[in-house]
This record gives sequence, structure tokens and C-alpha cells, in this order.
Amino acid sequence: MIWGAMALPFAALLPFAGLLQPPPGLEVDFAAPPGAAALVPAGSVSWRVFANPLTLFIGGVAAVILELAEPSVRAGVWGHSSFRSDPVMRLRRTGAAAMITVYAPQAEAEAMIARINALHERVRGTLPDGRRYHARDPRLLDWVQATATFGFSTAYHAYAAPLDQRQRSAVFAEGRAAADLFGATGAPRSLAEWEALLARTLVTLEPSPVLDAFLSIMRAAPILPAPLRPVQRLLVRAGVSTVPPAVTARLRLEGAGLRPGEAAVVGALARLAERLPLPSAPPARARRRMLS
Repeated sequence: MIWGAMALPFAALLPFAGLLQPPPGLEVDFAAPPGAAALVPAGSVSWRVFANPLTLFIGGVAAVILELAEPSVRAGVWGHSSFRSDPVMRLRRTGAAAMITVYAPQAEAEAMIARINALHERVRGTLPDGRRYHARDPRLLDWVQATATFGFSTAYHAYAAPLDQRQRSAVFAEGRAAADLFGATGAPRSLAEWEALLARTLVTLEPSPVLDAFLSIMRAAPILPAPLRPVQRLLVRAGVSTVPPAVTARLRLEGAGLRPGEAAVVGALARLAERLPLPSAPPARARRRMLS
């Protein structure tokens, strides 16, 4: 059945494109005002990477795996979010935040980030071992920012189109303005800095039932219509395969990634998604704004 995905028409990928559209309460006019600059420069590597809805989904799965592997981030994300009760809306809100950060006029992005920071101010608690956590802790903010950048850019590189070392580093550097606004002032600015952060953090990462629950939810959530749910599970496996091998081993996720031959299927779908005609999606609207 998975191999049938090779023949999927453009329309079959549109549910993923829908994750790019802001849900109620996060509406933004990406097409106006004419010429308004975004936090991330137009024509940047990030503008290319964040326009592919399929690799955004895959990279998002990888990023959340990395986030949930860190105990304090896991407690904040799992205990103070709607992943369990409404995973599709949570995905849409997360996707909208990425679209606004990268493509919206700078003032809109700054306002959204300020609202998120205010919400995170209230996210705090105590781990089972007695350690306290707070979502505004710069160490945790750096990890969340870094894992998102790594996940999105690596999924694009692996499945849609290869990026050279300079381009992969550029995605980290291009996120600096947003990272600073979020309070992630120590987030990596290059691929080398990400690798150094990962090496320092690896010893703190751990498997947990929460991670297993997240993957189960992502396999079963009604993101795609029921007949296409095998494709959804395929892309979740692609997300697992995007996680660095050292982390996969530490989290005991060997065998949960792509099976032999499936990477080619995911690559075909990702390249198809590159050609999706999405004139109303944020990337296309933002490009029209910059050309006005």
C-alpha cells in the first residue's frame, strides 16, 4: 500500500498543506503591507525550506522527539499543551507559528512571539526528581529553538533537495532574530554549533512513555483521510529517521524509523510537494508582498 503513494495526485498532499494555514485566532495577512520585511530575509534558505509542507511535517515530528527526550522540556510540553486532546489543532498552531515567524511582516511576528512568551511565563512545575522547570529558562528555550531548526532543515535536506554545509548552517543563522525574541539567545547559529549543543545535551536525553504516546498519537491522528493513513505512518517513521542516530539509540527507537526502500518513497513525495500549486499559502502570499 505504501508504494501506491508514488502515484498520489497533488490533491492527496493538500491536508499537509493545510497545516501551513493559520487556524482561527492566528490569522495573519501575509500579503500586506507591500514590501514589509519579515524576521527572516526573503530569498533566504529558510524561505525555501519552510515552504515544503511535507518536510515540515517530517521535521516537526523529529523536533518534538528531540524536545520530549529532554526531561524539563517534556514536562512543559506534555503537561501544558493540547497534544493529547487535540493533536491536529496543536499541529496547525505550531505550523502557523513557524509560518508567521518566517514569512509574516516583522511586526506581526514580533506580536505573536510576545504572546507566546507571555503564555510560557506561566508554564512551570517540578519534575519527579524534585528539579524545577520553567518554560522561560534560556537553556530550554535554546534546545527547543535548535531542535526545530535542525528538524525542519534536515528533513528538507534528506528528502526534498540536498543542502550544502553552508546552506544548512544558514538556516540556523537566519533564525537568530526570532530566537532572540523568544529568549533563546544561546541557540546555535550554525550547523557546527548545533552539533556541539547536541553533544553536550545527549547525556541528559532519555526514553519515556510520553515519547511512545506522542508517536502513537501522530500515527493515528486524523491528519490524512483514513485511506491514506498508511502514508501518514510512513511520514512519522521518516521523522524518527531524521533524528540523529546517537539520539535514536539513546531513546531506544531503533526499528521505529524507515524500512528498506521507504526513503525513496518519502523523497518522491517530498519532491512532489515542492511542486504543489499553493497560491493562498503563506509562502506564496509573502512572496507577492515582497514583489509589490
